[in-house]
Amino acid sequence: MENIKHYRIGKAIVTRVTEQVLDTIPAGFLIPEWDDQVAQENAAWMAPQHMSTDRQNLILSIHTWVVKTERHTILIDTASGNGKERPLNPIFHRLDTPYLERLADAGVHPDEVDFVLTTHLHIDHVGWNTVLKDGAWVPTFKNAKYVFSKDEYAFYADPVNVRPPSAGVFEDSVQPVVDAGLAVMVDADGVESIEGLAFHRTKGHSFDHLSISLSSEGEHALFSGDVMHNPIQIARPAWNSVFCEFQDDARLSRKWALDYAADKEAMFFSSHFAGSSAGRIVREGDAYTWHQQ
Repeated sequence: MENIKHYRIGKAIVTRVTEQVLDTIPAGFLIPEWDDQVAQENAAWMAPQHMSTDRQNLILSIHTWVVKTERHTILIDTASGNGKERPLNPIFHRLDTPYLERLADAGVHPDEVDFVLTTHLHIDHVGWNTVLKDGAWVPTFKNAKYVFSKDEYAFYADPVNVRPPSAGVFEDSVQPVVDAGLAVMVDADGVESIEGLAFHRTKGHSFDHLSISLSSEGEHALFSGDVMHNPIQIARPAWNSVFCEFQDDARLSRKWALDYAADKEAMFFSSHFAGSSAGRIVREGDAYTWHQQ
């Protein structure tokens, strides 16, 4: 695991807490439009941090972003969680990771978290919402408000809309925080919610996927969620992941995120890029380039 690295956005401090790194994801599975010629053309900057040297596998990180402002401690997404029953998705099945210890290393105790902001309700973004206690799934961050899309919640509350590999996620990682009275469901589009943080609709990867911007003292950042999984998508914005549920919307949202980051010179905090997971996106003519920080 990479050592803890802090980023300053105005008066806010941003830190990544990693749960796991996946390095055996077949490139052609994750990105169905994968083209080895394109991969070869970009290998100099993609390998070995983001892609295996033989260009067969992509490397993904699963992590939480911690945002500390002057008044609040905020988590953006909570990875996959320990001990969750995911038999149809072995990567996430019955994990036993030192995530909470790593959170402590980053200076965060669960009881000190004020808000958990969720980009979307997929398996690897809500898992640490809860922990198992006395046979029941209970909120990990008992003093926090868990903020997520009300439309996303309504959509995935219907089992018909849940893909089989995500079976159980709603029941053990989402509904318990609702039942505990800690959920704040929002209908948000660019409306500031907490101390310079705002939600932006970036539908496509999921039903009502949200990206989150941060502005402080004239500096900007974008927490993109799963608008992109790998930086090759910066070079090829039309390439969706296999997990994008609404393909056309996903492409439009990716273009929005690229333009937002480039136009505002915003630090781009990805949910799944390997390496530092953070960097700048620069527009060069009609194309974009990735500059890891």
